[in-house]
Amino acid sequence: MNIQFHDLIENAPASPGVYRMYDANGGLLYVGKAKNLANRLHQYIDISKLELHKQVMRTMVARVEWETTATESDALLLEQKLIKTEKPKYNIMLTDGKMYPMLALTNHKYPRLLKFRGKISQRRDVYGPYPSVYALNETIKMIQKVCRIRTCTDGFMNNRTRPCLLYQIGRCSAPCVMDVPEYDANVKLARRILTGDSEPIIAELSDKMKKFSENMDFENAAIMRDKISELTKTSIRGIRQNPSYTSNSHDLENWDKTVTEMEKWIDKKITYAGVFDNSHLFGTNPVGAMITFGHDGFIKSGYRHFKLQNRASAGNDIAMMAEFIDRAIKNNPQLDLIIVDGGRAQWNIAHQTAHGIPILGVTKGEVRNGDEHFIMPDGNECHDIPKDSKLFLLLRRVRDEAHRFVITYHRTRRAKEMTGSCLDEIDGIGAIRKKMLLNHFGSVRNVMDADMNALLRVPGLGKSAAKKIYNHFH
Repeated sequence: MNIQFHDLIENAPASPGVYRMYDANGGLLYVGKAKNLANRLHQYIDISKLELHKQVMRTMVARVEWETTATESDALLLEQKLIKTEKPKYNIMLTDGKMYPMLALTNHKYPRLLKFRGKISQRRDVYGPYPSVYALNETIKMIQKVCRIRTCTDGFMNNRTRPCLLYQIGRCSAPCVMDVPEYDANVKLARRILTGDSEPIIAELSDKMKKFSENMDFENAAIMRDKISELTKTSIRGIRQNPSYTSNSHDLENWDKTVTEMEKWIDKKITYAGVFDNSHLFGTNPVGAMITFGHDGFIKSGYRHFKLQNRASAGNDIAMMAEFIDRAIKNNPQLDLIIVDGGRAQWNIAHQTAHGIPILGVTKGEVRNGDEHFIMPDGNECHDIPKDSKLFLLLRRVRDEAHRFVITYHRTRRAKEMTGSCLDEIDGIGAIRKKMLLNHFGSVRNVMDADMNALLRVPGLGKSAAKKIYNHFH
């Protein structure tokens, strides 16, 4: 049996991903995730080292399948989705949503930030899951410092007569004992940060800091500075913040000189360059993005998101890239350089699609940061740029900015889809009733919060359907 199982997994890749185990009749027994699929699956070879219920399951396995993901966090999300939709026989831990830590903002005049492992339907404004408690705690700490939102229980808050230590150290605004008119604004700010919208927030805070400084209000300027510092050094959604270039005049001068160096390197004038990247999760929510830059830094007004129009291309990175570049150059005829993240195939399709526009390819090596090489506009490869040179760092910076921009958009789309699916989970609520509910309440969130009387007021819904909806969310 060991040899037979070994044969089933001999081609498993050493990559993050999700694996499925089936019995001889094709029934799904188990779904699991792994940082390294090959290593994880090899742990099943020696049955004696498995937990008792997994020993039983292991003797029934006749087929093993796997899907790779870009990161371990993506594997975690896919694992949860598969367990809840396909309900494998031997998955126990995740069927009630209690395995991985999540974050929520409660429904309250002064919403509370809390971590939990319960069902998503038990909370409101849920974010996550997080791959570890440490990552979740770091997120909470940063939100406290930037937004000063309470983390205490309602009972604790209602019985306070003076602010606690968190107020003293600047991590809470003490709504327990004083009126905090800016609390709603801080909660909205927290929601933006938790959905990956930190880049424009940093720009807004920078503008406020500048205005405070100009008005000699150095105390508030320092508060803005500290918030910017926390947002910059903390990765809320697993997106790397690269400090190679910032917005001060010295760095903008370096940027200009480096772009000039790039012009000499590729023998092309750069006024308005576009950098492209795609994102999808096994063909779902396929999106693309373009960021733009020139001699004065990033040109935020040129940033674009793309939803894939040709659904037959979903999951096909090359076809997706062709569509997004084609649409971009039709709407941005001023592009004089296109940079694509990928290998020869991405460079070729960009070259075929963007007639007359030079194409520069940034090709990942075995290590994403430090092993990149480049495909020049003439098609030749360049491997000899010093890894610590300003040109190399700039190329990596614009590539990572495009990656950040598209990943943030993809995660936002995926989160909206997950929220929208809440109504799909209710028996008897089809497309017509779903549309009826959304037209009446305006959003899924409002449907979830509605009481029985509010649901009964929905024209044509009926008492039976209203009761099903209410019971599902309460």
